[in-house]
Amino acid sequence: MTSRSRLTRALLRGGVTAGPAFLATALTAGALRKDYRQLRHPVSSLALGPGGRVQVTNFLVTGGLYLGDAIGLARSAGAHRESKAVPMLIGSAAVGLIGAGVFVTDPISGYPPGTPDQLPENTRTGWLHDIFSMPTFLGLPAAAAVEAGHAWRRGDRVWAGYSAGSAAVSLIMFVLATAGFAQQPRLVDRAGLNQRIAVGTVFGWLTALAFRRLQAVR
Repeated sequence: MTSRSRLTRALLRGGVTAGPAFLATALTAGALRKDYRQLRHPVSSLALGPGGRVQVTNFLVTGGLYLGDAIGLARSAGAHRESKAVPMLIGSAAVGLIGAGVFVTDPISGYPPGTPDQLPENTRTGWLHDIFSMPTFLGLPAAAAVEAGHAWRRGDRVWAGYSAGSAAVSLIMFVLATAGFAQQPRLVDRAGLNQRIAVGTVFGWLTALAFRRLQAVR
């Protein structure tokens, strides 16, 4: 095995582990945080208040791992040169995760305690957090949709269906979560759950994608 192959495999392994590690860290931090409701509050709110550095680090490390994963996917594309858009979209989402860690979100849905459900106006830091989050909310479902089209043309119907389903579910759940965080009465108390379903779905797809490519380059 060449040094290039070893590096590519190491980058892809990072992509396999990034999503599960992010979710495990966020769920554990949320369970230990007083007054934090995982069904209602966004993952980003864990960066606020005491212990917020854990979630900030979670964003930064996950973004770094997915940036490496995007490079590994591009390096291992082989015959699938039509898939350049997929690592580019994943890479942009990785940069977004890093930015979301650097710029902490504004209080939302009454967390931290004593803050309003929604600020009258976003702070500059909160606005930047939301901007950097967009490549994750939109770019990763787009990557899954693009991969579904490529897989369909290759005749890989099962992978195409899984990728398309992941794109649809994650995008729908992200939209519902966003509406909940905007304080839509019917959605606000389940906005955190919807966001976690969206993130879990698309991060699960990223894990599967990295694992498939890792198997292919062995």
